[in-house]
Amino acid sequence: MCTLEKRGSVYILTLTGNDEHRLNPSRIDSISAALHRVRSESTATPSTCTALITTGEGMFFSNGGDIPWAQSNKQKFLFLMSKIRALFTDFMSLPMPTIAAVNGHATCAGVILALCHDYVFMRKDRGYLYINYNDIGIVPTSPYIRATIRAKISSPAVWRDLIMSAQKIPATMAVEKGIIDAAYDTVEETVAAAIELGEQLVMRKWKGHVYAENRKLLFPEVLQALSVVETDESVKNSLVPIKDLTSRL
Repeated sequence: MCTLEKRGSVYILTLTGNDEHRLNPSRIDSISAALHRVRSESTATPSTCTALITTGEGMFFSNGGDIPWAQSNKQKFLFLMSKIRALFTDFMSLPMPTIAAVNGHATCAGVILALCHDYVFMRKDRGYLYINYNDIGIVPTSPYIRATIRAKISSPAVWRDLIMSAQKIPATMAVEKGIIDAAYDTVEETVAAAIELGEQLVMRKWKGHVYAENRKLLFPEVLQALSVVETDESVKNSLVPIKDLTSRL
């Protein structure tokens, strides 16, 4: 599901396998366990500054939430949405700088996963950012989706391109639109650049808890939105075809 290694003071979390890295309960549990280790080790040695890089293997960074897994009934859907929200909360509250090294396609919740990092790098030779809610006929009712996009992307025109036009945005265009910070020719160069930045940030010797509090200060609307619990009404309004809901419509 994922691996976690530490190079000096930089952690590298890698979503493993050649699948689509969809966010299902098993994968989320694997990532959450890795983040728990990162947080625990960082808290245990507060005088040591660390950084986290998240990347993946294969063609996908993440193809979003595993909606096919959750469609069989409402409770599974609510459970998955709660797990994804908790995962994004973990990323947004880590006591260290975080860098997403996007190795391939990132779709819907996969884009939000990348944006939950402080910096986003992406490879040029493969992959795009793609939020295709209009294409698949659903409405993202989770408030944190809207809050994260608005907080991390400054231009309403880019919101339109990403959400309303469902554009597939490659790395170079994503830099131009201000969605990501930098693009590199290959995945190897992307990860190497992320490690280099991580090492530079670690040398600043910031206190982790101070860094985390300043992130909260910068993005209070995202953290507030991440505290909103999913409800039956939000599931219904999402228009996702949940079997035990559609059978009653």
